[in-house]
Formats: sequence, C-alpha cells, structure tokens
Amino acid sequence: MNCVHVITPVKDSIDLTLETAEAVLSSDIDIPLQYTVYNDFSTEENTAILQRASKRLGFELLNMSEITYKPSPNYMLILQLAQFRALRDGAGLLIVESDVVVRRDTLRRLVEGASLYPDCGLAAAVTVDEKGFINYPYLYARGQENSVFPSKKHLSFCCTLLTPRFLEAYDFLFLDPEKNWFDVTISHAALDKGFRNYLFTNLPVWHRPHSSRPQKQKKYKNPWAYYWEKFTKGRDKI
Repeated sequence: MNCVHVITPVKDSIDLTLETAEAVLSSDIDIPLQYTVYNDFSTEENTAILQRASKRLGFELLNMSEITYKPSPNYMLILQLAQFRALRDGAGLLIVESDVVVRRDTLRRLVEGASLYPDCGLAAAVTVDEKGFINYPYLYARGQENSVFPSKKHLSFCCTLLTPRFLEAYDFLFLDPEKNWFDVTISHAALDKGFRNYLFTNLPVWHRPHSSRPQKQKKYKNPWAYYWEKFTKGRDKI
C-alpha cells in the first residue's frame, strides 16, 4: 500500500464533521495520507464553513453539487469516485464517517493490521460509546474485546479500510443504484471474492450512532414511524 486515501461523506452535521476531520488529520501514520471530505449537498452556510475549515485544517473538500444534480444521498457516486482515485494512486481507501472520532494511532494500526492478513478485503475498527463500551453497529462483538477476528457479518463503514487488492477485484460501478447505503453489499462482495473481513476490537473509535443523519434517530425513538417512512418513501435502502 503506497498511501491511504481517507474519506468522510457528510451532509450538514458540521460540528461533528469538524471533530472527525481534526482527529483524522492529527493521526500518527507512517505512509502518505490524503484526506477528502465529500460534501453531499450541505446548506450554503455549512458549505461555507467546510470551505473555511478545509483551508485551515488542510483537507480536500469535494462538493457533490459541482459533480451531480442528484439530491443527497450520493453515497454510491462518492464511493465510485473514491475507488477510482485510490486505484489511480495505488492507495487503500479508508472511510471514516462524520459521527466517528478516531484516536491518534487508529489509522496507522488499522493499515498495519490489515497488512498482516494477505486475504484481507475489509478491515474495520470497532465502535464504542463515550464510556468505552462497544456499541451499534458492532454489538455482536461484545465479549470479544481486545482482539482481531474475521467476521462473516457485514462490517459497517464507520471506520473501515478497503484494501487495494479488494478495490482491484470489485468494481463499484456494479453497485445497485436503487440502494442508498453499501456497507452490506460491499462486505458481502468481499467474501464472495474470496477475501476475509477483519474486525479489530483492539482499535476502538468513538461513535455517536446516526448523529450525522437525524432522520435515523426515529429508528430508536419512534420505530413505527421510521419503518413506515422507510418502506413508503424508499429511504435508507441497504
């Protein structure tokens, strides 16, 4: 792996995004890191904040409004663009979502850890709450703290590395445009291609579930309303 491309897709949720960006850019990592924030139709005010922050902090800001007319979410297009750029540079692709805060050594240890497994397709850092307990979406990993193991369950893209070998093996142009989110699809594609997906429970990252997508909070506060909108309005297709 010559370098690593780190991406954070975001729509609004600016305060959390800036915390994410500052943590990523404070990372202690031994290979070149290129960090891009994909701004998926945030408001004009929040876009201006991101533009100022990109100059102050030193990340690349890519505004999806300059690329497509399709309204948010544009996760599929973001992944396709990010894959093209990573393959061009011989880089791994590391997704850090805007409701996640990494530690200084998280990205370095995740890259180093993935390199120990020649069959690694995806490598994910486990998510924890503010008290350090494993939380959604990795509740199934409770009891397996401080370890590394191959997971047959899908890995979320909260903080996940897609290795160059996997990026070369699976073209994101084949993603289903009817879906909104692709962690399940891509996790299964890696397994289908003969890779293993590793969960690193020894690399906890702070995760505030769905803080970047307020509509998802209905799933916990009012599940009937959430699932009614999911099926009647076609939202959050995975």
